Amino acid sequence: MIKNNLKSLGRISLAIMFIISMANVAISFECKVKKSSMGKPSGFPSRALTMIVPYGPAGGSGQIAAAMAEAVTSLTGVSINRDHKPGGSGTVGMTAYMSAPSDGYTVLEHIDDASSAHALDSSRPNPAVDLIPLVISQVTFSQIYIRTNETRYNDWKSFVKWVKAQNGKSTIANVSKEGSMERVTMKFITEAAGIKIQQISFDKGAPRYGALLGGQVDALFEQPGDVRKFLDAKKFKPILTVFNERPGVFGNVPTHKEMGMNFEPLLRFRGFYVHANAPSDRVKWLQWAFQRGYCQNSYQKFNESKFMTVIDSYRDTAGARDLIRASIIQYRNVYKEMGLNVK
Repeated sequence: MIKNNLKSLGRISLAIMFIISMANVAISFECKVKKSSMGKPSGFPSRALTMIVPYGPAGGSGQIAAAMAEAVTSLTGVSINRDHKPGGSGTVGMTAYMSAPSDGYTVLEHIDDASSAHALDSSRPNPAVDLIPLVISQVTFSQIYIRTNETRYNDWKSFVKWVKAQNGKSTIANVSKEGSMERVTMKFITEAAGIKIQQISFDKGAPRYGALLGGQVDALFEQPGDVRKFLDAKKFKPILTVFNERPGVFGNVPTHKEMGMNFEPLLRFRGFYVHANAPSDRVKWLQWAFQRGYCQNSYQKFNESKFMTVIDSYRDTAGARDLIRASIIQYRNVYKEMGLNVK
């Protein structure tokens, strides 16, 4: 049934990839024309901002939140206090944010989990409607990793062979939320490769990476930027890239397509939002601050260090809404084909 939907899913994914490719043309121009300064509307902000982060500080969301806060503060002189509220694959933080005052003093960092959550249950906040995307500042692909010193297998083919011999007892560290990008992609991978593997759930990045490092799991599903330090230290190595072509920096790692998996990749994206009911003049200032923050040298260096320049990572408010809406359609189609109760 899922296979029958891959053609329509592919068309939607191609539309998303077109949005990505068009953004490549706009990014350098955007940073050149974006004003380097902007007056505060009626003195806003007159105090520090709060950034709610629905994940722990060690994972990708924690890292990008710290980098963007540094960039915006450097640009504007306005401090940003980060408030990490992990749990429920982002739902705890989203609930807390939607309960916060909509005066513009509280912003939200979130990932594509917000889009997939709304796709599954339309009563959940729609990040393109109930929130205003200030900027999407990271778009990336996923990989499967093993320990570099692993002796039982050393590449994707030998890993698949080993997993099949374990009769369902092999393990991979992943996020906990059913229906998330990671879980959906792993379903596609296991079905296409004909393997059974236990997914061990971690909401926080540090325990997830530690599980692979310490040998508590056999593999890890993650994005390359989040485990950069383990790659640089040669503790982890990727054995499969979930993307339609090999990125240059991972030219020796096969893609899922090359391994015979005929599905379109779901992408991870991270960005920053404000409540849709926030005062419009404050929204405009926040849009300028976060979009210009993306252009700051410190943030550009951060993105480059996290492999976030392999795919263009910038979307302004309009581009972010296009990406979110297309992703919601994509996830909704996937969930229906998976037989999930789409509300």
